[in-house]
Amino acid sequence: MSLAVFWTGEATDTFDSIVLLIETKWTDKEAADFVNHANKVITLISDQPYMYKSSISNNVRQAVITKQTSMFYEVHHEFITILFFWDNRQEPIL
Repeated sequence: MSLAVFWTGEATDTFDSIVLLIETKWTDKEAADFVNHANKVITLISDQPYMYKSSISNNVRQAVITKQTSMFYEVHHEFITILFFWDNRQEPIL
């Protein structure tokens, strides 16, 4: 059974800024590829929420979307919350 997936405001903002950056530096095709790949990963975690490594705590996990971008999400009993997207070239989260 798939879990429902909810996005925080920060997740929406960071996702949109990454897509805009890709569109600015590369092309709309690369941005669309990124969006499609992110959606596939979200579908996977909806079905198998623990398939990616834990991060800050056991409930917060990090899914690598591309080598440059990760998505952090929190697993609850009945749903998943996407917390934010992260440019892996930034300073690490402590």
